[in-house]
Amino acid sequence: MFVSFFYSLRDRGIPVTPTSFLRLQQAMRLGAIRSLNNFYVVARALLVKSERYFDIYDQIFAHHFEGVELPDPDEIELNEMTKLLLDEWLKNPEAVADALGVKEEDLQKLTPEELEQYFLDRIKDQTEAHQGGKKWIGTGGTSPVGHSGFHPGGMRVGGVSHNKSATKVALDRRYRDYSQEGPLTQSQMGEALKKLRRMVPAGPMDMVNVDKTIYKTMKNAGDVEIIFDRRLADRLKVILLIDNGGWSMDPYIPMVQTLFNYARNQFKDLKTYFFHNTIYDRVWADAARYRNSEMITDFIKKDPDTRIVIVGDASMAPYELMYEGGSIYFGEKKRKPSIETLQFLAQTFHHCVWLNPNSKRAWEHTWTTDVIRKVFPMFELTLDGLDGAVSHLMSKN
Repeated sequence: MFVSFFYSLRDRGIPVTPTSFLRLQQAMRLGAIRSLNNFYVVARALLVKSERYFDIYDQIFAHHFEGVELPDPDEIELNEMTKLLLDEWLKNPEAVADALGVKEEDLQKLTPEELEQYFLDRIKDQTEAHQGGKKWIGTGGTSPVGHSGFHPGGMRVGGVSHNKSATKVALDRRYRDYSQEGPLTQSQMGEALKKLRRMVPAGPMDMVNVDKTIYKTMKNAGDVEIIFDRRLADRLKVILLIDNGGWSMDPYIPMVQTLFNYARNQFKDLKTYFFHNTIYDRVWADAARYRNSEMITDFIKKDPDTRIVIVGDASMAPYELMYEGGSIYFGEKKRKPSIETLQFLAQTFHHCVWLNPNSKRAWEHTWTTDVIRKVFPMFELTLDGLDGAVSHLMSKN
């Protein structure tokens, strides 16, 4: 049972090490674990090294020690997609009905449970990408994909804890918001972005280097020689470019605000600019994009080691990205197409990423997203996506 528990944790993506599993076995042999409650706490403390995995740990624990059905990963993904469709139905039922190729009034007759099952059945029918027609979800650029699921009719996921037993605690899914599937919070941003630092010696040499001092003293046959070093300071420069306009970004405003608030407090040398849909010849320091603009060509004066982080859904009309004067806003008729500006940024700075709050499943259905992915490495605005983006930003290449 314990071996299968170990492999289930690893199969579901929790990086459990054999050493930590041996420590758990040792704790059991020493009598430190006397009940299932003890096992729940000790096993999680020894096997799980990050709070983001607590939710999946609870699911696997409940499966192994209470017989609760463990959902298949593919089924989890389908269920998440149905939640997105339900959320989109609440906001724009006409568009969802049109994308599904059914009458809006027919869907309105369904109960919330029936509507969820209908969406699930239709998603299961779609086994490959399809263009044209109205049966398939995501055709004709009208893919009803949003963020943050909401269950109408009081539907709820998870159980309620009625006592303090380990299985009840696990079933309660208290750590759902800490998982990769949960909404991003500022604390999660902190964990994902904590590696985004560039520590270099700076300032006066007023810090004792203990190791070098001991080494020098030994070489001097006991004659003490104190070695001083400069303190390490974070010299990382970050430019954050945020798409803040248009209805397509509205569902992601809370997520982007979380990133913005964390970034503003985290980095000493951070400059934030705003744009709409894509970047033309200037960006703005104010969210309304009316004042304090800066020409993109002036970015050539900035440190090429500055980390460029662009946040946007990369979804727009093709002409906005590819044609001269493509901007849909009055006064922004530019001579160069936006794609050339993006290529300029990618060539000027060594480390650039594009964070897309839209689901990765929808990227292939948007032509402009695919074009921008060829210019910048693109990552989802999720915990896993942030991890990948940070690793890329801190790489030596």
